Amino acid sequence: MAGGLLAIGFASLGLWQIERRAWKLDLIERVETRAHAAASAPPGPEDWAALTSDAAEYRRVKLSGVFDHDAETLVQAVTDYGAGFWVLTPLKTDQGFTVLVNRGFVSPQMRDRSMRPSGHLAGPSAIAGLLRVSEPKGAFLRSNDPAADVWRSRDVAAIAGKRGLEGPVAPYFVDADATPNPGGWPIGGLTVIAFRNNHLIYALTWFALAAGTLIGAALIARHEVKRG
Repeated sequence: MAGGLLAIGFASLGLWQIERRAWKLDLIERVETRAHAAASAPPGPEDWAALTSDAAEYRRVKLSGVFDHDAETLVQAVTDYGAGFWVLTPLKTDQGFTVLVNRGFVSPQMRDRSMRPSGHLAGPSAIAGLLRVSEPKGAFLRSNDPAADVWRSRDVAAIAGKRGLEGPVAPYFVDADATPNPGGWPIGGLTVIAFRNNHLIYALTWFALAAGTLIGAALIARHEVKRG
């Protein structure tokens, strides 16, 4: 009896993983479609309350405005170019709100803004890229330290507060596309779109446990019958 109940529990977990796999495959398809669609306007303040990761993450957007390079923030990053920093710069959009734009990657040698003056876009700029949701608090086991201006994740609210950004600030940031910046820095277009999808392996493991439990229970029952 106990073995049968345990097998039912394992099988239920396997079915749950099958459902999760279907959800993950649908999410991957939606994100791929979204990331390669024509760029649209970024969500404005009237849309922010209803903004969700599933509905907005990796949406391709195009925005225009003026960068405030004096308020750029460096966030620790590891990319195909090695370890370095993301350069997050506030963009005061033509719509009147501010969006943090991840303009791309810089190496440790180029972290100082004085090393890449030609990359400071002056005047009105048009940027295309992928909308990303905020990354609050920090990375795994490594918190942000706003007081020391040390950032391990792109926490929009905390960065906006540290830089004293005025007016409405979007609760998301935008990863700029691979359009080259003057002077070659920062390097944009490095967004990695990847979702772990091990649900089929997990499902097969649970089903195997269910089958093994039933076989074990049957062998025990057979042994008990022979003893009786």
